[in-house]
Amino acid sequence: MPEVKQSILSSLNKRLDLVKPGAIRAFDNEISSIPDILKLTLGEPDFNVPDHIKQAAIDSINNDDSHYAASNGKIELRQAAANFLKDRYDLDYDAQEEIIATVGATEAIYTVLTSILNEGDKVLLPTPIFPLYIPITIIDGAEPVFMDTSANGFVLSPEMLKAAIEEHGDKIKAIVLNFPSNPTGVTYTAEEVQALADVLRDTNIIVISDEIYSELTYDAKHASMAKYLPEQTILLNGVSKSHAMTGYRIGFLAAPAPLVARLGLIHQFTITTATNSAMVAATEALSTAAGKQDTLDMKAEYQKRRDYVYDQMTQLGFTVPKPNGAFYIFAKIPAELSQDDVAFARDLAYKNKLALIPGSAFGPGGEGYVRISYAASMTTLQEAMKRLGEYIEESAQA
Repeated sequence: MPEVKQSILSSLNKRLDLVKPGAIRAFDNEISSIPDILKLTLGEPDFNVPDHIKQAAIDSINNDDSHYAASNGKIELRQAAANFLKDRYDLDYDAQEEIIATVGATEAIYTVLTSILNEGDKVLLPTPIFPLYIPITIIDGAEPVFMDTSANGFVLSPEMLKAAIEEHGDKIKAIVLNFPSNPTGVTYTAEEVQALADVLRDTNIIVISDEIYSELTYDAKHASMAKYLPEQTILLNGVSKSHAMTGYRIGFLAAPAPLVARLGLIHQFTITTATNSAMVAATEALSTAAGKQDTLDMKAEYQKRRDYVYDQMTQLGFTVPKPNGAFYIFAKIPAELSQDDVAFARDLAYKNKLALIPGSAFGPGGEGYVRISYAASMTTLQEAMKRLGEYIEESAQA
């Protein structure tokens, strides 16, 4: 391979020096070479895409649906997304002017942050949180402000939010709310969402409400921030988690038309438009009765897995806030074991061939925790709990 001049490397975007490769992927890559490793690391549904959704994609290809779609996405998909948001969460969005189909929710995150941030702005992040928001904020020249929620059951309280606003003032451009949460599985009640909306209403803070796991809410109906503060909220969602379509890379964002007009510029300049066949598949997922039932079936299975892993880990001495959404357990390492979560996770992987993600990857408040993805078969989870129990027993005897 040709050797790149150091002078060229040192001339690249200086903000890249401020960010590191994603800790989740980095740890997953490190331990993947361990023979017979059992991984509960990535947020990857183990279900296959339902046949009727696959067939929609195949039909799109066979029908020569191969030309550029509208930049903001096929209108059929945007209308399906609007109908989905109305049916599930009683939200009203105009498909033509208030919704953009994105390449996964990750592109939506990039598009939104890059569109709204100026040099020196601040973004409020309740932690532990999905870490992708952090490097994008930094690359865009803004500063992430962490609000550690670990002492409050991983829920941001109105008092914590008020304190952050008072401390950082007009520099705050946005707040990211991700619920149900990756990594904790914790979500917010309607009353908790409304209380946060009441604090934000008299500010100019933009709410980036990442609700990609909204369909995987177990113990109560999901309450969207867009219901209580629509004029300031940019809502993110998609089909990756709800329909096990991670590889199709289709998400969407919804916001008032004047905001969408601006967001559409960065979206267009970045990806032009999403892939036609994937958008047709997502339309099938969001608009049909079969697509709705697919999610209900997956959710019922996830709930069984949640209950099993929660019970097993509690018996093994972990402190676990019972998740009421998504497909993660965020567990406090027992006090008698190493509280260095990276060292704990690495030791567990190499000795007992079980891979979990260190909690510190998710920001302040995650130290001393591990995240377990239970988006795996019950057989896999049973073997994982067996290996975890053996590790704890061996550690106690050491």
